[in-house]
Amino acid sequence: MGNLTALFVKTAGAGRHADGNGLYLLVKPTGAKSWLLRVQVDGRRRDFGLGSASMIKLAEARERAQVLRQTAKSGIDPTAKPDQGEIAIPTFGEAVTLCHQEMRGGWKNKKHAAQWVQTLISYACPTLGATAVDAIEASMIRDALAPIWLTIPETAKRVHQRIGTVLDFAQAKGWRHRETPTKAVLKGLPRRKKADRHLAAMAYADVPAFMASLDADQETIGRLALKLTIFTAARSGEVRGATWREFDLNGKLWTVPAVRMKAGKEHIVPLSEPAVLVLKRALLLATGLVDAPVFPGKRGRPLSDMTLTKIMRDAGHSVTVHGFRSSFRDWAAEMTDVPAEVVEKALAHAIPNRVEAAYRRTDFVAKRRGLMNDWAHYLSGRAG
Repeated sequence: MGNLTALFVKTAGAGRHADGNGLYLLVKPTGAKSWLLRVQVDGRRRDFGLGSASMIKLAEARERAQVLRQTAKSGIDPTAKPDQGEIAIPTFGEAVTLCHQEMRGGWKNKKHAAQWVQTLISYACPTLGATAVDAIEASMIRDALAPIWLTIPETAKRVHQRIGTVLDFAQAKGWRHRETPTKAVLKGLPRRKKADRHLAAMAYADVPAFMASLDADQETIGRLALKLTIFTAARSGEVRGATWREFDLNGKLWTVPAVRMKAGKEHIVPLSEPAVLVLKRALLLATGLVDAPVFPGKRGRPLSDMTLTKIMRDAGHSVTVHGFRSSFRDWAAEMTDVPAEVVEKALAHAIPNRVEAAYRRTDFVAKRRGLMNDWAHYLSGRAG
């Protein structure tokens, strides 16, 4: 989620305009516009031209910049040329860009084209991006898929298919002389439980219609709690146990104390306007006590998990409330260009790598606010 917008790119005056993460729009006094990426390669600052802004739109410039950043991060110069007479073998990250450029002309849906490359950037390139396409083995693909295989199976399935497409493309180009080891990869991954395959999550494409059905039904504390759970992508228990003390409705923030979080760390949730409206509706039924449950059940206690589950079952859905977190995660991977680490922070997931966790201390609150606003727009059917 950069600083520039498509409208700004069209109307920008002369100068250098930053989009973030080293990507710049350069506008000459003559009005000519081009893209520039500034990155570190082997400890040296390097500038890479990405092409004319009249030919390359903002979204595509961000895609190209992301792939080049992944390549440069590994210490490889993205512009390095091979010796004369040798075939230039691209890295997987470079092959993603090249494959996307050639294939997208045959895709009618522009959004699909953007989603296709973004899932690979988010979930495949961190592991495979710096590896030459002719050196990629089944074990490497397996390692790229393993972190998401059980948690977001639909996205993992798409990433698996798209890795195969890139490697098949590389074989057709003469960069790779082996077939994609699709079956071998699957044999190295854990078998999903039946519930994981068929029950847990509602497809993100179906969630807006479900939200509309909640709005159409009689308003209850249970339905309000379920709506806030979906708007915030929070765990059911975090919503059901929430008290009014935790919310700043003016600042649109929800601070869940560490004692109520699975990871034992305080979690800040930026609230979209629809989420705030849900809370304001609940406020009409509140007791006025700051330590009282926002969504009280019988005898003033927090709602039970079965209350939310019953709403789902009464509506004819055999999915779990917790599954909406997977719906959110799949939507973010498929429909946005938000970095995976921002999405993981929105879900309050701990970073398993201790070294990475030590350096990544930001909560990404500003970026997550934009993400949750986009999610709310999507749920309302107003997504662009």
